[in-house]
This record gives sequence, C-alpha cells and structure tokens, in this order.
Amino acid sequence: MKKAKKGVTFNHNPLLRSELPAWRPRFVLLCLLGGSAALIGRAAYLQGVNDQFLQAKGESRYARVLEMPATRGKITDRQGDVLAVSSPVKSIWAIPEDARLNPSQTRQLAGLLEVPVQDLNQKLGVDKDFVYLKRQVSPELAERIAALKLPGIHDQREYRRFYPGGDVMAHVLGFTGVDDKGQEGIELAFEAALAGKPGSRRVVKDRRGNVVEDVQSIRPPQDGREVALSIDNKIQYLAHAALKQAMTDHKAKAGGVVVIDAKTGEILALANAPTYNPNNRVKLTGEQLRNRALTDTYEPGSTMKPFTAALALEKGKVTANTIINCAPGRMTIGSATISDAHPHGALTVAQVIQKSSNIGAAKMALGFPPEVMWKMFDDLGFGSTLKLGFPGEVGGRLRPAKSWRPIEQATMSYGHGMSVNLMQMANAYQVFARDGDIVPLSLSRVDTPPVHGTRVFSPQTSREVRQMLEMVVQPGGTAQQANVPGYRVGGKTGTAMKLVGGRYANRYVASFVGIAPISDPRLIVAVMIDEPTNGKHYGGDVAAPIFAQVTGGALRTLGVAPDAPLKPLQVARQGAATPVVVREAM
Repeated sequence: MKKAKKGVTFNHNPLLRSELPAWRPRFVLLCLLGGSAALIGRAAYLQGVNDQFLQAKGESRYARVLEMPATRGKITDRQGDVLAVSSPVKSIWAIPEDARLNPSQTRQLAGLLEVPVQDLNQKLGVDKDFVYLKRQVSPELAERIAALKLPGIHDQREYRRFYPGGDVMAHVLGFTGVDDKGQEGIELAFEAALAGKPGSRRVVKDRRGNVVEDVQSIRPPQDGREVALSIDNKIQYLAHAALKQAMTDHKAKAGGVVVIDAKTGEILALANAPTYNPNNRVKLTGEQLRNRALTDTYEPGSTMKPFTAALALEKGKVTANTIINCAPGRMTIGSATISDAHPHGALTVAQVIQKSSNIGAAKMALGFPPEVMWKMFDDLGFGSTLKLGFPGEVGGRLRPAKSWRPIEQATMSYGHGMSVNLMQMANAYQVFARDGDIVPLSLSRVDTPPVHGTRVFSPQTSREVRQMLEMVVQPGGTAQQANVPGYRVGGKTGTAMKLVGGRYANRYVASFVGIAPISDPRLIVAVMIDEPTNGKHYGGDVAAPIFAQVTGGALRTLGVAPDAPLKPLQVARQGAATPVVVREAM
C-alpha cells in the first residue's frame, strides 16, 4: 500500500470548494425560527385562549351527553278520568365491542329477552357502537338482566303508553310508537302539546359505558301538557257497547256512532267498528285502524230530506201543511225515473219527512236554482272538512252547482249523488237542534260555550222541521224504534244503496240522525251501519234502535230531565191484563 504524499489534503475536492449563496443559511434560519414561533403561538392559543378545543377532545374520551326523556302528557275525558298515561319502562341496549358473552351468558340473556339466541348473536356481532336489544321491557325484567352483570349490556329509562279503556277509546285516542310519539288519533293530532321537550345531562362514563358521575344538567326536560278531551267516558262506553251489539245482530261490515252536545259543539262520543286494542297491536289490520266516522264517506240517503224541506220553508215556497202530490210513487226526469220505497198519494210537507217520500223531496228541490241548493249544502259543511285536526279526515263529495243536471238535483234532495262522513251529518243537524245555527265542533273540552254560531236557517224554520223530525218516530213514521222512554226525540232515517264498480248494488248503508230532547235539544246522535246482512237493511230497523239505546243512556248520564208524558201500558200477568204505569215516550 502506497503512503500518501506529504502536503496532500482531501478537502480540496472541486465540489467542496464551491461556496453556498450567502442568503441561504439566513433563509433556513428564518424558516426554523418562524416555524418555532408558529408552534409556540398555536400552543399558547390552544392552552390560553381557546382551551375548549383540547378540553372537548379530552372529554370525548370519557364524558357523554345523555338525553333526559320528557314525560308525555296525560289524556283525560271531560270529567278528568285518565284515558292515556305513560308508564316508565326500560330498554336494553349493548355496546357490541364490549359485549363479549360466553355461550351460557348468551342463552341466559336470550331467555330473559324472549328472543332466539341466533338473533341475539346477530345483534351483538354488528360493527356499531350502540344497538338496541329490546325496547320497552318492564323495570322488573331490566333489574333481572342488570343483576347478571353482563359486560357491555346496559339499560335506559323510557316510557310506554297505556290506555285503560282499551278498544272502547281506540279510534279517539289512537296510539304512540316505540319512541312514544303519536301515530294515530288524538296522540298524533295533539303531538306538540303532549310530547313536551326532552332535556339533557352531562355524565362521566368508564370504558364499559357505565355512568360513574353526573357532571351537570344541561337542560331540564319539559313534560308534556295534559289534554282534556270533550269525550265523556260513560257515553263513549254506551256508544261502543250498542254499536258492538248491532254489528253482531245485523252481521254488518262496519259502523259508527257520533254523539254531540248541541249546546257547546263538544263531541261526547265517537265509536267505530271494527275496532282494536291499542295496548296490544300485534295483529292490527288496516280495517281496524280506520276511524270511519271521519275517514269514510257514504251516500247519506233520506237523512238529507229535512234540509230540503228546511230550504223550501226558509224561502217561503211551502209551509208545513202544503200539499205535495206524490202519486203514483214514481217520477220521470229526462230519461231517468225515481220512485218511493212505498207509493204515497197527496202528502203535506211534514208527511213527506215523516214517511220519507223521495218524490216529495225531489219536487221541493226542483223549485230552486241549483246554486241556491248548493249554497245551503256548503253552509251546512258538506263538501269540505270540518277542520277538527284529526288525522285522515275527509270532506266528502259535493260537485259544483253549474254541473248539476235536473235529475242530479232531484236525487241530491234525498241524499244520492253526494257523499258525506258521519261526523258531517251530526254537525249539520245542529241547525235543527240549535234553532238554525252551527257552532264549530270540538274534540277538546269547552269551558265557555259559544253563544252564537253561523246562521243557516231562521229559528222558526228550525223549530218547524224539528216538529217534523218528531213525527218520524211516532206512529206512521219510519223510525218508531227510535223512541226513548221518558223523552221526546226526533230524527230521520236513511237507507242508501252502495256503489260497486260504478253501479248501485244490493248492498246498503243504514243510518239515523236524531236530536233529544225535542223540547230543549241537548244531544245530536248519528248512527251508521255499513252493509247489514242479517235480513234487515232499513235505517228504521237497523240504526234507529241504536240511537234509542245510546240517547236514553246519555240523557240519563247527563242528568237531563225527562220531557215526555207518561201513559199506562197493559202488561199481562197470569193470563189477565193488568194496567201498570210505565214511562214511555208518546
């Protein structure tokens, strides 16, 4: 190996001899100083000025904000009886990552929750931070699960709605879902008032999700308000029981009963069939859910005739004693022929209503321009919703007057060619119970009754028609089975064929709308039975007896004094006729 020559250096490489620009080291130094200053400034800002950022990041590891559910408001009837109330329950939930259960623990938990083991394993195997295992379990069951001390399994407080009246109040109240939010009926219509506003609280949790400390209450919950309905629990039960029995007796498809306080416009009862139990909705169907008194329409039939007579009286075309020739029981208008169920000869206007003559009603109606008749229907509330705020309410069908043909105007005088719901019919009969005016209906209790409503007919016209309605339930009328012992009542029957595929078929809707007592009307009761199939289909045979049963019980419940005279009845005793004084309406 050769030795390096003396005087030779190794830093004389040409590359090393090239000098760097003088500004470059200064620039690098300034960049380093600037970066350091930025880091110092950022640290000072985060720790001195905006310290909430780091605190929030830290708290996210151990602190949580939990929702504090508000208690849903109670629903009561007009007397304060509870119709719907929320009971505390628990929901079982899990953190799948922490829920490491052995097969024995899984089987034990699945048995308590009454779910298949396979379904439970599937829920615990999802890639989520939170999963419900079962909602709305009883507090006792939640305690039994908590006693197992299973990792990752927790519970939280919720509320479940309970309806003491069961199927009696189903279509009035509706129900809430699993999240305690209204889905049908009053529960949905009054959701904003009933629900309240949930609160929140900040807590400290350990790594397993257990709350170890309450830090603060951020916002206290605001419980929902109590809602007092106009419904009378006792009258509702009467309507429900009478309708249920009628459905069985007449083998009907459906039906409804509405009871209104004529003094205040309050809805005292609203019953539908078929119905359901809102506490157990496992096998609930759409047919059961329908609140038919508000959501289903039908052709009202002869229950419309009193309005036709009232219009003729109001316009001075007739008086109660004006003779109308209804012979021979048929009438041809254009190419169509209308007829009476039973032929009549000459009838007074009052008898046209009493005996329910289509010919008499049609002749009165054809004496008016269509616009006059349409306006009366519109003033009565037909063709538009009553704006009760109830879900699914419909307004029925009332075509513009300019499209009416003479035959259509004639048939509408006795309730064909238009459609209504049962609540609209009860609402319209206010004009006869309230001396000619109509007040808005209410599902909420009315503390201050309205003094005046919307005027439709004069008091004189209303009273005259009221007398005609009383004749309907007397001998010679179509609804003698509507009589209520001890009270003077009146009303009108309706029997309408149903349209099936655009044609009238041998399917009927039997109805009756009445008021009581006639001397000082307090109640309006409307009854509708859809497709009775047990041999009877006339309103006087099917719907009128329901009216009598509901009205009699409701008047006694309200303490309304009897206004009918008494007469002795002959009651057979041991083969002999013995006079016994019994209360009966004349």
